[in-house]
Amino acid sequence: MEYIKNNRPLYWLAAGTFAVGTENFMIAGLLPGMAQDLGVSIGVAGQLVTVFALAYALSSPLLATLFGNVNRRKLLIAAMSVFAFANVLAFCATDYWTLMAARVLLALTAAVYVPGANALASVVVPPERRGRAIAIVNGGLSMAIALGVPAGAMLGGALGWRATFGSVAVLSVLAVAGLLAGLPRGIGSGLAQVSLRQRIATAARPAVLLTLLVTTLWAMASYTTYTYLAPLLDAATTIHGPAIGFVLFGWGIAAAIGLAISGPAVDRKGPRAVILPALATSTTAFVLISLAAHILGAQFAILPIALAIAAWGVAHWAFYPAQQTKLVGVAGVASAPVALSLNASFMYLGFSLGAGLSSLTLHYSAIANLGFVSALCAGAALTLAYFSNVQRS
Repeated sequence: MEYIKNNRPLYWLAAGTFAVGTENFMIAGLLPGMAQDLGVSIGVAGQLVTVFALAYALSSPLLATLFGNVNRRKLLIAAMSVFAFANVLAFCATDYWTLMAARVLLALTAAVYVPGANALASVVVPPERRGRAIAIVNGGLSMAIALGVPAGAMLGGALGWRATFGSVAVLSVLAVAGLLAGLPRGIGSGLAQVSLRQRIATAARPAVLLTLLVTTLWAMASYTTYTYLAPLLDAATTIHGPAIGFVLFGWGIAAAIGLAISGPAVDRKGPRAVILPALATSTTAFVLISLAAHILGAQFAILPIALAIAAWGVAHWAFYPAQQTKLVGVAGVASAPVALSLNASFMYLGFSLGAGLSSLTLHYSAIANLGFVSALCAGAALTLAYFSNVQRS
């Protein structure tokens, strides 16, 4: 396979991850309004996150196997096209179960697109550019958080949550147009088809499995707090309603910083030099969020919680390209599509478990304890990453 001569195709792939990221992460700011409009509790509305993540996790390796022989360019364009349709379905939903069906379809199409785009980025550049290439594609996610998510939260506050899904449908159509225009027709040609049995065998390798477990714990830590970040801010601070969008905007700016730092740092020093500090920072940030919520009054808690959220955003997204680069190194370049598809599955399994864990926390404890629960998950990921024999610089 020939390497691409410039990064332009990677930016078109990032346009698709921008659309996916906007839909995926915006829902945290919309849950209170969605729950009220659909006549369900905030906990039940949160299952829209849990089911999306679980459907993504379970379907990603199966769909990657099913469509393994399809031309990469055609597959990514088709996935983004169906993703646009699913957003239209969500826009038109008038009840909880229709919206749930739309979220499942969104998960299935995202499960094809995101790992497919990352896998393509990892193999169309030389090894010394792999960290930057993956960071560019995932830059679409950070831009979604920085721009799409808060804009969606404010649009949802002004026009209702359905308008947000409508705007993502438009973004998805624009992404399809960009992929049609910007991806070379032969890009990714020659990638080998891998069977489901080979995927299972790859995941069963101890070095790969331990790396994937770190991904799951990291994802659990994030979504335990992120799923109910809006009601947490509402309960612990004086930040309410549309103002939550500005907090999400700050989290997105922090995410962009994390990705900008991660790619070059991974290429210079290796993934371990990014993974361990990122997990340590996340653990500390989650503890600070809960401590501030418990100890400080609503007015005084704003600054420490905002700073902790910013630190969490930088660390969370610095970890992601580093972990993907590490996984490609552990599994081998030939198994990169398999490894990154599995990484996406384990990540969304962690998102699903984290969303479920946050629901349990709300049921049996207080919302202010979400940070403590996230810190336990992040600390476990840090411990496993530090002591694992597969962690190399």
